[in-house]
Amino acid sequence: MSTLETERTTSHVGCTLALEAYTPATIVIQIAAARRPGGATSERLDVVNNTVPLPVQEIAGPVVGRQSLVRVQPGPLTVSYEAAVADPVTTGNGARVTDEEWVEALRPSRYCPADRLAGFAHGHFGELPTPVQRVRAICEYVWRHVAYVTETSGPTTDAVDTLLTGKGVCRDFAHLVAALCRAVDVPARIASVYAPGLSPMDFHAVVETDIDGRWQVWDATRSAPRQTLVRIATGRDAADIAFTTVISGRVDLQGMTISATAGGDLPLDDHDQLVALG
Repeated sequence: MSTLETERTTSHVGCTLALEAYTPATIVIQIAAARRPGGATSERLDVVNNTVPLPVQEIAGPVVGRQSLVRVQPGPLTVSYEAAVADPVTTGNGARVTDEEWVEALRPSRYCPADRLAGFAHGHFGELPTPVQRVRAICEYVWRHVAYVTETSGPTTDAVDTLLTGKGVCRDFAHLVAALCRAVDVPARIASVYAPGLSPMDFHAVVETDIDGRWQVWDATRSAPRQTLVRIATGRDAADIAFTTVISGRVDLQGMTISATAGGDLPLDDHDQLVALG
């Protein structure tokens, strides 16, 4: 198999979220870089509610993800995170796919209703003999047939909607790729990432698929090189990887800024070779 390699460098990532709580509320925040050996060399997470720093309870998430549980009172809420993250030496050899992950990554989910796309997926990609050929063809199809258009999808938009409208943002691209992969028997999951090189800067969503028993990352938007992506959270779809989830109460997002810079020059990515997400 082909591989891509990069020298080990340090990326700097971070974000600031401005929110307003209208009632006492409990929220879960997923903005910290996922834990991995040699990952974050330094980091800081601050949560301030009505000018008062709040304690944060960290809860382990899937695939070394980190969820921050916070209880807030009515008033302004600011969440700030910054980290220096040692980039992995990127190759095509991703983490091994466990049996549990394999089963979960084949099931339909809220935003990836693979069962509703089975006929379309099999008609377009089902005859390709290997999983990697199917995934490459799916990513190529989505890249060519879905336009990246902001403010065209909402919290209920799923992969079927994106296929029918032919437009969306990164999470819509990722949902459609994952749903089509699952529909042709390729396990697929979604990851939120910091993406050096992305413009305009934002949180980004990509897809990981099982290729020969290892997770490989794909980005049908082709918006940033995969070799420098920094994993935040991983799950079945956007419901699992949202950067904020209001568990109870009412909290609205007022604004946010995200930053992600690579330690060196951005590598070239043909979005065809195998790359693993650290």
